[in-house]
Amino acid sequence: MTPHAARDSRWLIAAGVAALLALHAGLALWAASRESVTADEILHVTGGYFYNRFGDYRIQPENGNLTQRWVALPAWLMQAPPPPLADNIYWRTSDQSVIGYQFFYETGHDHWPMLMAARAMTVLLSLGTGLLVFFWARRLAGTAAGFLALAFYALDPSVLAHAGLATSDIAAVFFLLAAVTAFWRHLGGPDWRSGALSAAVFGLACVAKYSTVLLLPVMLLLLVWRILAEPAGRRARWLKLAPLTLAAHGAAAVFIIWLFYGFRYSGFAADLPPADHFTVPWAEVLPYIGWPGRLVQFCRDGQLLPEAFLYGYSWVVQSARARSAFLAGEYGYFGWIRFFPLAFLWKSTLALLAALAVGAGALLHRWRNHAARRADDLSDVAPLLVLFGVYGIFSLASHLNIGHRHILPLYPVLFILVGGLAAPGLLAGGRRAALVALLIAGQLLAHAGVAPHYLAFFNSLAGGPANGHRLLVDSSLDWGQDLPGLALWLQESNRGATAQPVFLSYFGSGEPKYYGIKAVALPYVNGFKLPHPWYEPAAGIYCISATMLAQVYGAVPGPWTPEAEREYQQLRASEPLFRVYWSNPATWREVHDLGAAEAFEKMWRRYDALRLARLCHYLRARPPDAVVGFSIFIYRLTAAEVGAVLHGPYSELLATVEKVRRQD
Repeated sequence: MTPHAARDSRWLIAAGVAALLALHAGLALWAASRESVTADEILHVTGGYFYNRFGDYRIQPENGNLTQRWVALPAWLMQAPPPPLADNIYWRTSDQSVIGYQFFYETGHDHWPMLMAARAMTVLLSLGTGLLVFFWARRLAGTAAGFLALAFYALDPSVLAHAGLATSDIAAVFFLLAAVTAFWRHLGGPDWRSGALSAAVFGLACVAKYSTVLLLPVMLLLLVWRILAEPAGRRARWLKLAPLTLAAHGAAAVFIIWLFYGFRYSGFAADLPPADHFTVPWAEVLPYIGWPGRLVQFCRDGQLLPEAFLYGYSWVVQSARARSAFLAGEYGYFGWIRFFPLAFLWKSTLALLAALAVGAGALLHRWRNHAARRADDLSDVAPLLVLFGVYGIFSLASHLNIGHRHILPLYPVLFILVGGLAAPGLLAGGRRAALVALLIAGQLLAHAGVAPHYLAFFNSLAGGPANGHRLLVDSSLDWGQDLPGLALWLQESNRGATAQPVFLSYFGSGEPKYYGIKAVALPYVNGFKLPHPWYEPAAGIYCISATMLAQVYGAVPGPWTPEAEREYQQLRASEPLFRVYWSNPATWREVHDLGAAEAFEKMWRRYDALRLARLCHYLRARPPDAVVGFSIFIYRLTAAEVGAVLHGPYSELLATVEKVRRQD
């Protein structure tokens, strides 16, 4: 090839990569522009804002300092005003949900430009991941392989779903792949430049998300792999270099961690109103997490790492011990080993599943009677295999089964390997071109019927997005993203003289009033400690998001039980008192002491939560009258229907549910 032709070829490759990345960014931002703030975004942006502006780390320390600083950079540059902090009990007790609500909705500034800018910051990280995917596949199997791998990444619905959200999942994907790439490059030709780059990327990964702790076993295994791959005469050199390499990476990580926390031990800024504790006091976390708790206490005693970093790690370990979860009609607290394999099977595109099957067959054919070729191929992809294996095994053992997003770091590895199907020599030329065209067409076809609602993607093996709520909820389907869609539906379908009262229970952090939704607030997960006055369920439009409909985090996870019925009926006897109290709570407090008032409000909230759980037990059997974005289910209920479900005898409730199920 002439120099001129080579230059033109490079420009064409660059243009092709840029086009795919631009398409990816456009699709991600298009989807994001139609979504309300999701459950975790309000915490990430608020936490990062306080990190950047004030150097205070009490908000959301468990989700990666770097990532939250990154997505909140626009909020800081926009000079968004903080909520009042003096005499703010929620600031003093590190109540991150309420502080987040105040920051987004009670300071007088419009949070939407700030949120979209934060989401665009995540898109940049996703573009970086796309470049890594392209370069990996190109190095392994050529330019065509790079383009195929990048096309799979750029068009994947699950990647697109999270690429446009101001959360830490795409950051984890990027830094895990980047750190493994840099470390393997360093092992391939150890010098101070590659070592410094690898150590720096590893350090940044440590403050991006706590799951990157899995880089430690990955790096150890890669070191062992490299040492064993060396001729016997050269292993002694590597045995000397290995401790130095690990020590350099450890030192870099410690330095970068301290850097991101301002070289200060305390998690709380001295020039801001003080804190009583983090969200949950240390004493309610460390004693319950075993040896990690003892290790953290040792680090606390010596102030070896910043307090907020240690607390964030401890809280991640504590929250991963047990968590309410849902899987295809089952409810649990400790997860299922099959959760992530099934989530992968249901939420991966058919094109990817087909490509993996074809690729496995092609590799077996390529390796038949070629042990040397098999060894060479495995050596080339060693870092990818080790990353996939370590992360995959950890995922299978995890008790935290709340979202398909937690296995997103596995996908770039698969896309890179799938890119090999475009490599010359693996398949005959004509068959290879046809296969590549079919796979890309299949990846595009996955968008049909779901775009731009990428978070709700389920493939046809799972019954498509319309069946997703029967299989997975929470961030696999319903993260509170569809309030704008609900507002539009209500504008079109509930107006004029026939407009009915609206009742809303959703899983998220968005404020319905911001989107023009006027609704009676049913119980929902994040109440932000807002007043929740008495209301009487009546005929109207009931809008229940999938996670709330499943009652995963509700008063009664799973089917309604006799025990729940007994408690419900006991509390129901206090309905007249609830009405009196909420007719004028200020006057009621004048007569009764504050402690009694708080206990009464707690009793009312418990009753209301049980009332919703009883209603949802019925609604899960009843077909909805409409669905918004595959995540919010809409029911037009009559007064008779509401009365029968909430006030009828237990036996009649069960009979009604069974009758509705048979009709469906």
